[in-house]
Amino acid sequence: MRTLSETNCGMRFILALILVWWPILGAAQTTEVDVELVLAVDVSRSMEPWELEIQRRGYAEALRSDAVWAAIQRGLLQRIAITYVEWAGFGTQRIIVPWTLIETRKDAEQVADKVTAHFDEGLRRTSVTSALDYSAYLIKQNEYDGLRRVIDISGDGPNNSGGTVSTARDAIVAQGITINGLPLMTHNPNGPYARWGIPDLDVYYQSCVIGGPGAFVIPVDDWDNFADAVRRKLVLEIAQDPLPIWRVQSQTSYNCRIGEEIWRRNMDLMTLP
Repeated sequence: MRTLSETNCGMRFILALILVWWPILGAAQTTEVDVELVLAVDVSRSMEPWELEIQRRGYAEALRSDAVWAAIQRGLLQRIAITYVEWAGFGTQRIIVPWTLIETRKDAEQVADKVTAHFDEGLRRTSVTSALDYSAYLIKQNEYDGLRRVIDISGDGPNNSGGTVSTARDAIVAQGITINGLPLMTHNPNGPYARWGIPDLDVYYQSCVIGGPGAFVIPVDDWDNFADAVRRKLVLEIAQDPLPIWRVQSQTSYNCRIGEEIWRRNMDLMTLP
């Protein structure tokens, strides 16, 4: 018969084994991938319904493309994890495709099918800050362990709610996450939403939004070029290929709160008698 002392020693030994192996067992629950990629897509009210449709179809076309599949195949692990999120104002995000593992051509096609399964209407305001924070949260909470972690954010205007975007950018980059930008410079300068935008959105993204190793922007100035821009961007983010990138000159003195200032100015004008 075991003594109480022997029983306690045995229990302490088992507890010690649990404490040693618990971190390893917990880590084993994650899946290693070449990249964890958040596709954060602007659906603010300034986007027309036909523009929202072009966006969805453009991302779907890119995911189905030979170029993107070849990029996945060139990775060390030959698999990626991806989620597709639409965003607008502060706290306004909707997940269209939850985190999904892509390691076969069929996986990529199924994600593309989900992206174009339905088309929702646009939402109010533009919070790039909130979109970045939410994307970083999704990366931290998923069940994947990427060699790289990337937020791919598109947008047609500057941040106008949710706090200063450059502050959010700096905090996210400090976590080892890279942010790349797809500024949509497609609005008619004489159109109804012109007063909410800025003419140098590409410089704004370069100066205030993107960050991390190898971060870049690919501006889109014509919707006819959208699908091609997305494809090029995904290939670079997945395989880090040395493709030609349209970089713009960052301005260290750029006013990263210009969107908030434009919003306040326009709202003041709307309340005038």
